[in-house]
Amino acid sequence: MIKLPNLPFAPEALELSMSTATLRTHHDKHHAAYVKKVNGFMAERQGEKPTTLEAIVRLAAKEGDKKLFNNAAQAWNHGFFWQSLTADAGQGPTGALARAIEAKFRSLDAFAEQFATQGEGHFGSGWLWLVAEADGAIALKDTHDAATPISDGQTTPLLTCDLWEHAYYLDYKNERRRFLEIFYTKLANWRFAEAQYDAVHANARTWAYPQ
Repeated sequence: MIKLPNLPFAPEALELSMSTATLRTHHDKHHAAYVKKVNGFMAERQGEKPTTLEAIVRLAAKEGDKKLFNNAAQAWNHGFFWQSLTADAGQGPTGALARAIEAKFRSLDAFAEQFATQGEGHFGSGWLWLVAEADGAIALKDTHDAATPISDGQTTPLLTCDLWEHAYYLDYKNERRRFLEIFYTKLANWRFAEAQYDAVHANARTWAYPQ
């Protein structure tokens, strides 16, 4: 059975940038609903029944089971999103990750601009991902609806920003770009992203969805 992971911070910890109301609605209702549906689908499922959420996502993608995939991928994406947030954002990217970003985007300022522009320009619901390719190069990708980098295992997610309206509408209304700019400077857990990136080089993992 897949469990709803606890937030890695108090619901009120991000209050200046993300309200308690948004977090409680987002985590306690939206994320919880995805987890409940995954467990329901798996209880009714005949045949192979993976025990980890990541394996469920990949199996659903392989089989083309859209209902299972949408709910399992959304559950996984949200679990990763909570890890991508922090109450102590501090400075932006540093170390090897910062150097990889500068190699790709020329500068951290140019990357920040592209982050906001690409997320703002994404049509409809989805996710904005900072990922690492197999060769260590980084990329910024936006995916639609529940789509997730883990479905094919070709890239390693480092950080994600939720572009669905329920992630920001209570606090920012239709100003998605302002939300993205606040996320980048005030909410993004760059230390987590750096650990993820370092793990790519070490061929190790630093995070998995809590079971």
